Amino acid sequence: MSEPLAERMRPRTLDDYIGQKHLVGEGAVLRRMIDSGHISSFILWGPPGVGKTTLAQIIANKLDTPFYTLSAVTSGVKDVRDVIEKAKNNRFFGNASPILFIDEIHRFSKSQQDSLLGAVERGVVTLIGATTENPSFEVIRPLLSRCQLYVLKSLEKDDLMELVTRALNEDVELRERDVKLEECGALFRYSGGDARKLLNILQLVVDSESSKEVVITDKLVESRLQQNPLAYDKEGEMHYDIISAFIKSIRGSDPDAALYWMARMIEGGEDPQFIARRLVISASEDIGLANPNALLLANAAFDAVMKIGWPEGRIALAEACVYLATSPKSNSAYCGINDAIQLVKKTGNQPVPLHLRNAPTQLMADLGYHDGYKYPHDYPNNFTPQQYLPDTLKDERLWHAQHTPSEEKQYQQMLKLWGKRFEN
Repeated sequence: MSEPLAERMRPRTLDDYIGQKHLVGEGAVLRRMIDSGHISSFILWGPPGVGKTTLAQIIANKLDTPFYTLSAVTSGVKDVRDVIEKAKNNRFFGNASPILFIDEIHRFSKSQQDSLLGAVERGVVTLIGATTENPSFEVIRPLLSRCQLYVLKSLEKDDLMELVTRALNEDVELRERDVKLEECGALFRYSGGDARKLLNILQLVVDSESSKEVVITDKLVESRLQQNPLAYDKEGEMHYDIISAFIKSIRGSDPDAALYWMARMIEGGEDPQFIARRLVISASEDIGLANPNALLLANAAFDAVMKIGWPEGRIALAEACVYLATSPKSNSAYCGINDAIQLVKKTGNQPVPLHLRNAPTQLMADLGYHDGYKYPHDYPNNFTPQQYLPDTLKDERLWHAQHTPSEEKQYQQMLKLWGKRFEN
């Protein structure tokens, strides 16, 4: 039994590699690194079928250094430690570090990623990771900080045409057939920028024809695949594009567009819980204090999907979708926490003022802990001015009201209590 077409056509050198010119084209960053023979640790992030694993194999062929491969799906901490031990034994003074390629690194648990840290930091191995998920969410920060991140893109129409043409002209088995590419629209549409999927479809269509001559048309491709043309790969780039359009439509107060993109996800087979989670995020990030009920309704829609299932769950999702899109918008809480985090990073661990500290022991009381604290409920309207921020930050402002009808009430309350501090 012969290898699949996608495997037979896998590039062995950078000159045969199709796409990702921004990374491996002449003078591009990865091309220079590979040509120099000096590789630093990096992570390749991109949708399936765009050449992440192939790129790692090309590096393995190009460089004269031990090359180890692990799959995050099947490997555990013990496998990682075994490979690191082998790498230590195979490293010679003056030689480049052995390379460890981890496919689907986003599937590694925190403990598995932790087990890599020391070896990467000391240069025992050079790590190349491949992931279809956003590394900032799936890869622990210490490991991510030790790796460069390179983003791969879905193959464009010209790349796909080059790939098909090369397969028809160079593959030994396809050359034995008389294959003519009359139309390529369906072929490209179903592949979704995924080289492996494109070649698999091409092979399926050719193999399904009994005669030596095969004329590829859109109708032939559609009849052979017989699948939902609206379906999209949940790990692919279209997944991210459509969810982005969905969120932006809600943020932009367009309920028609929001419902359309939700329908695209539903018809494409998206997990309803994923849609529900995005609604909850949108409610807190984009509607926020302008309509606090939005978060309650989004959570209720999430619960409804979990309780009643599908397809009825689509109604609760649609209700929340329209409610969020038609609600007034405010991201003051979102901006406030982001500004607060940046302030913490900038100023470090500022001491808590003594009057805000508890004094459970006599020693702490003697040191002035809790001394001078004013209990707000002992004062009229349950409020009295006092300092709550650290001394060096006492005049900082982090929450800025955006004056929607709902938020205006909160702003006026702050003006009433704090006066000039909130007059901006």
